[in-house]
Amino acid sequence: MTAALTKTATSTTASVADDPRWARIAARDTTADGHLWYSVTTSGVYCRPSCPSRLANPKNVQLHDSLESARATGLRPCRRCNPDGVSDGVHEEIRFAVGQTSLGAILVASSTNGIAAILLGDEPDELVRNLQDRFSNARLIGADRDYEKLVARVVAFVEAPGSALNLPLDVRGTAFQRRVWHALQQIPVGKKVTYAEVARRIGSPTAVRAVAGACAANRLAVAIPCHRVVRHDGSLSGYAWGVERKRELIRKEALT
Repeated sequence: MTAALTKTATSTTASVADDPRWARIAARDTTADGHLWYSVTTSGVYCRPSCPSRLANPKNVQLHDSLESARATGLRPCRRCNPDGVSDGVHEEIRFAVGQTSLGAILVASSTNGIAAILLGDEPDELVRNLQDRFSNARLIGADRDYEKLVARVVAFVEAPGSALNLPLDVRGTAFQRRVWHALQQIPVGKKVTYAEVARRIGSPTAVRAVAGACAANRLAVAIPCHRVVRHDGSLSGYAWGVERKRELIRKEALT
């Protein structure tokens, strides 16, 4: 058994060390950011290729071609290189297009991993500026007709929130934020919960204010339904895209 385990470990080490992706990590290649990630079991983190931390031993490393794959390891994002932050993906391309809904303008943006932003607002130009702020290091590309078909699907989802979006999402945030957002996605259509209830559901009952902050940081309107979270007395609190939009989304869902 020991010999078999040793052979497996040696094989894994060799496969990582010989992988061309590892060479980019060893070189701290910034152009690989947004296209490649790696996790380190001994330090319990996952990183971007350009991470300034001491280079890990390849025998303790797993390579990932998507951020979601790195997150799925259960390890935490590295604090030094912030692989979940908006600076993740220097040189990455973000495709986007703007449409119209009954709630006003909508901007949908995607990375190679899925929809990275769904923004609501009054003015399309304002939404584009918002996108630029959120992905300041990415190259934004106005989408073609094929992408506009995807936007149409998102618009239909906003108009009928009882339906399923069935599109991949590129969810970027801290480990705590992702816990909150996952809990929000478990709230049934037409139901409302309080911030305190969300805090209890994620096992952090005293983190009510932090839950509210995670809701405010959500960049995937409706897909991650932060509009379903209300104050302890049932009244509506702030919403990144306006309280009236929150009220209308809740009204729409109550009719489904």
